[in-house]
Amino acid sequence: MSREVKKIPELFGSCVFNERTMRKYVKEKYFQEWKKCLSDGKPLTLEVADGIAEGMKQWALENGATHFTHWFQPLTGITAEKHDSFISPSDNGRIIMEFSGKELIQGEPDASSFPTGGLRATFEARGYTAWDPTSYAFIKDNVLCIPTAFCSYGGEALDKKTPLLRSMEALNRQGLRVLRLFGNNDVTAVKTTVGPEQEYFLIDKSVYEKRKDVMYTGRTLFGAQPPKGQELDDHYYGTIKPRVAAFMEELDEELWKLGVLAKTEHNEVAPAQHELAPIYTTTNIAADHNQITMELMQKLARKYDMVCLLHEKPFAGVNGSGKHNNWSMTTDTGLNLLEPGETPYENAQFLLMLCAVLQAVDDYQDMLRISVASAANDHRLGAAEAPPAIISVFLGEELEGIVDSIVNDTGYTEKSKSTLRIGVDVLPPIPRDTTDRNRTSPVAFTGNKFEFRMPGSSQSIAGPTTVLNTIIADSLCVFADELEKASDFTSALHELIKRTFKEHGRILFGGNGYDESWVAEAEKRGLKNLKNSSTALPEYMLPKNIELLTKYGVYTESEIIARNEIHMEHYCKVIAIEGETLVDMVQHGILNAVSEYTAALSETLIKKRKALPEVPCRVESALIGTLSSLNESLLDKMVSLKSALETAPSVGSAELMKYYHDEVFLKMEDMRAVIDKLETLTATEYWPYPSYYDMLFSV
Repeated sequence: MSREVKKIPELFGSCVFNERTMRKYVKEKYFQEWKKCLSDGKPLTLEVADGIAEGMKQWALENGATHFTHWFQPLTGITAEKHDSFISPSDNGRIIMEFSGKELIQGEPDASSFPTGGLRATFEARGYTAWDPTSYAFIKDNVLCIPTAFCSYGGEALDKKTPLLRSMEALNRQGLRVLRLFGNNDVTAVKTTVGPEQEYFLIDKSVYEKRKDVMYTGRTLFGAQPPKGQELDDHYYGTIKPRVAAFMEELDEELWKLGVLAKTEHNEVAPAQHELAPIYTTTNIAADHNQITMELMQKLARKYDMVCLLHEKPFAGVNGSGKHNNWSMTTDTGLNLLEPGETPYENAQFLLMLCAVLQAVDDYQDMLRISVASAANDHRLGAAEAPPAIISVFLGEELEGIVDSIVNDTGYTEKSKSTLRIGVDVLPPIPRDTTDRNRTSPVAFTGNKFEFRMPGSSQSIAGPTTVLNTIIADSLCVFADELEKASDFTSALHELIKRTFKEHGRILFGGNGYDESWVAEAEKRGLKNLKNSSTALPEYMLPKNIELLTKYGVYTESEIIARNEIHMEHYCKVIAIEGETLVDMVQHGILNAVSEYTAALSETLIKKRKALPEVPCRVESALIGTLSSLNESLLDKMVSLKSALETAPSVGSAELMKYYHDEVFLKMEDMRAVIDKLETLTATEYWPYPSYYDMLFSV
């Protein structure tokens, strides 16, 4: 399949029921009512819904769809869908194709088997899906997919979309309050935008099917390092291999059909690692599109006899995979609120938005860390271009210089002798993007947006972005409360910006986040270092965090408690599955393989001693001794791990997480060290599993 540039504009969005398509298939009065409902934030009437549903059905049938589904994002972190056909019985044993406004607006999937964190009992099965009219319906695999929110019978949010939409509305309300103070009365909406860069690995399907650990857990639980990894930096931006290029080409085309703005593709740093980056778009649509992207990556890879790995750290010793959230705020008039303006007044507005981010990140370091916490991401954070667990903000030298000059009331440059004030002509032009990037920074300013580098490659961006939206909405609310009461706006603004930079300056850090000195420095500054998920997740229930999330209606308290339980339970289950898998692979593969190889060596040793009694046979003797000793050690460690898994205590989730980290996970790491040594000493034909070399260089 070859790309034809002239066809791409035609191809783009061809499987999406977007505004252009709606104008063709939906009566004008219904289309205008839909637009008005979106702008006013009001629900559709049943008449309008019926009118849209009729047009949507006609379009879907013409494009080969036979079924429809409410496509939603439960708390599993992936998407869910239940397919219903359009057929309905008619007279004389015939059928008609039906799809009503009621079916468009609301569905009723079984909610009993999705994670609920105790919100619903198993026997309380009913749940509802509700159409999100801000995200376009699309056709995938001959099914009309309608993006929806998902809630319980009692109305509690059981998905990731609903809180995200709530957080967007919270930031919209507070953002408008602040903009009104600057005289921006033509702005009617403040939206957040995200462009999530997606990293992933591609390995050969035949190799994947021989590794139970990768199949069951998404990562290798052991594996000796090959002689060559990413040391030469020759894979990064290198020539893309033909099979991968073909996959990328088809992936682009399928994404373009679905309206996903796939823009950049390249080889990443680690062997077999790649990246796809889209153009930014409105947050909830970006979240939907990223879920589609991950699904298509995994589906299409199989077509090319490859498997797409989205785990954050599938291979030790090389870079892991993240999902860098390029986050910003824009208005419906086209203004990017994180882009320095052309005038001092615009710059003052930018500086206040900058203050909002710094205050939010500093006040809610724990919430940002929690938003990316998972057993998988714990392996990635802190090395190989992934930021550390300590939250900080990177602005670059020039912006930090401006911050310092405001805090200290000094001139910004050597030429400037006047003090730096806000909202007057002496405020110098603010640089847009004249500084280097810092890959060790969790939150880095990159010209007109912040890049939140901590999210893991497999997770939904909805969770981290919900937190970003909410904590910054809180800062904007605090600012608006203060400035709305001020008698002299300009003076109050200057003092507010100066005070905020001064009080939250500890969160600014432009150095190497991997350096041990930063750990000590961060502790001195009073910054949190939540090293792993078992220490991070319990902080979700701190009173200040519950107050924040409930104040802006992003979650109810019961929804917070439920999510806390789900996150902690998931952490324990992941490590339990990994532990069980490791026991299985050692017990049924490695122990026997090493014994067989040792037996073969022993047989060779006996024969050599008979044939050549004067030869010391040091190679065989040394190998037999070392392998036997290591295999005995592995057996003991496996028995210890198995016992730890079988005797996991029945305690609260926080205590259980600590147990799985301190007992199960650390025992697994201890076993891995022995297994990796055994792999380097065992002949290839005896080793039962594909090596790192086989996996990383198989495509």
